[in-house]
Amino acid sequence: MTQHNTRRSELGCDSQGSQMKHATHEVFNQSPPLENYNPFLSDIALSEAVEREGAAWAVGELTSYGELTGQHDFIQLGFQANEHPPRLHTHDAHGHRIDYVEYHPAYHELMHVAIQHGLHSLPWTEGRPGTHVARAAMVYLQSQVEAGHGCPLTMTFAAMATLRKQPELAATWEPLATAREYDRRNVPFTEKRGVTLGMAMTEKQGGSDVRANTTIANPLQSGGPGEPYLLTGHKYFVSAPMSDGFLALAQAPGGLSCFLVPRWTPEGVKNPVELQQLKRKMGNVSNASAEVEFRDALTWLVGEEGRGVANILDMVALTRFDCMVASAAGMRQAVAQITHHAGYRKAFGRILDQQPLMQNVLTDLILESEAAVALSMRTARALDNQSEEREMALFRLLAPIGKYWICKRAPAHAYEAMECIGGSGAIEECIMPRLYREAPINAIWEGSGNIQCLDIFRAIRRQPESLDALLDELKAAAHLNEHYDRYLQVLERDIVSLPKGPESAQEYRGRALIESLALAVQSSLLLRAGNQTVAEAFCLSRLATPQSPLFGALPEGVRCREIIDRARPG
Repeated sequence: MTQHNTRRSELGCDSQGSQMKHATHEVFNQSPPLENYNPFLSDIALSEAVEREGAAWAVGELTSYGELTGQHDFIQLGFQANEHPPRLHTHDAHGHRIDYVEYHPAYHELMHVAIQHGLHSLPWTEGRPGTHVARAAMVYLQSQVEAGHGCPLTMTFAAMATLRKQPELAATWEPLATAREYDRRNVPFTEKRGVTLGMAMTEKQGGSDVRANTTIANPLQSGGPGEPYLLTGHKYFVSAPMSDGFLALAQAPGGLSCFLVPRWTPEGVKNPVELQQLKRKMGNVSNASAEVEFRDALTWLVGEEGRGVANILDMVALTRFDCMVASAAGMRQAVAQITHHAGYRKAFGRILDQQPLMQNVLTDLILESEAAVALSMRTARALDNQSEEREMALFRLLAPIGKYWICKRAPAHAYEAMECIGGSGAIEECIMPRLYREAPINAIWEGSGNIQCLDIFRAIRRQPESLDALLDELKAAAHLNEHYDRYLQVLERDIVSLPKGPESAQEYRGRALIESLALAVQSSLLLRAGNQTVAEAFCLSRLATPQSPLFGALPEGVRCREIIDRARPG
């Protein structure tokens, strides 16, 4: 026997490497990997919401997309993209400034598939009703595989709402930004088949307070909408820095204004958009986020000078919407993992999901997930019906309410789900650590919780019709549940008095009120969605009794077995 084979025998293997009787153990009482399944077909709450909110025509495409996103090889792309984060190359071997970010091939493949299926463009290119709902469902499926690459997809999608305010710029950029071609080449946008777009607002001294921005824009000629300017300043947080163009805020002679900054000029010259460093983030690892210097970078004004915040807010509203969808997706992936695991794993002689205390925890997490997807898809329907004044007004409040509440609930949800799996849930080969690190990100991205609360109060004061639309949405579920009726009666009294109270008092109690609104909206949607078991459990646990800050404290009377079976994938 050779030395090599002798060593293998000592390790408990024969010369062919097969296991021998000296092996110490066999693996059992473990759940198989959750893969090679269809995350759309196995997600009853999502499929029901898609049909309910007006995108039944997309069920076939979503079924096919679910088949793709549930495959082993596709799931592995998410792991690979996070295990190999992006790398910054500021200069080439000869000292020339290149400002190039290198991504792993897995990241590029995720981007390619998403853009090929229109996750960045569907509502702008499809004329049929329900396209925002259909796109949101696809984002929901894709985000469960990997969240970081969703950032450039979201910004490209959202940028159209602002770019269209300057038709001559949109005429050049929109065909490229909506094309289903992922062109990763580091070349001028004029040579590309498709482009991605980013956003550059945040500065060190201001953060969310963009009016404190100090970046300066000087007109090259007379200035004005669509005209060229030179941009100079520092941006502290620019995600997806390899985007082909960025919407940026800067101080023009007429005040804070919105600009389109390309990475390359139309003449094929590298614009002086210089990457200083990449941020080391706790989550969203596959997505590069950079500090950027603009050094007389060529840019074009979008809209009027001094209207920068108003002009870019249409983009921001859509990025906030995607934050809530992605957080809801994180919850669903966690629920899929834990219900799958708990259906196999035995502890103390019984399958986990047959044990009452574990049933309580699982059901509570499922209820949170179902409510999140219901609110996300209803908000998407409001987007689809922007031509209706009521729906447009409703979106004005649903987006920040959902962005605040769903993104806030995600971190605690991810932690509790990780605990359901136990020690294996904290191991990097499991997806749970990544879900946990991603969970706080969306609450901070695109305006933190306080910003959302203040935005809601601003909308109520300036657009009282938005409050009327929200009340109509809440009243639509009246008399369907006694706990809901009592809750709504108290909440309605508080809401009606809102415009009359001092702003400081509103602001001080802002979070408590917005949380009440979020629970009421989710309850209303679930009550009208048709699954009485889920709706009654949600109202009983969230409205009838004080809600525990922890998951797994459901009161008596919840039909846990039905809810768990409904949520289990596969």
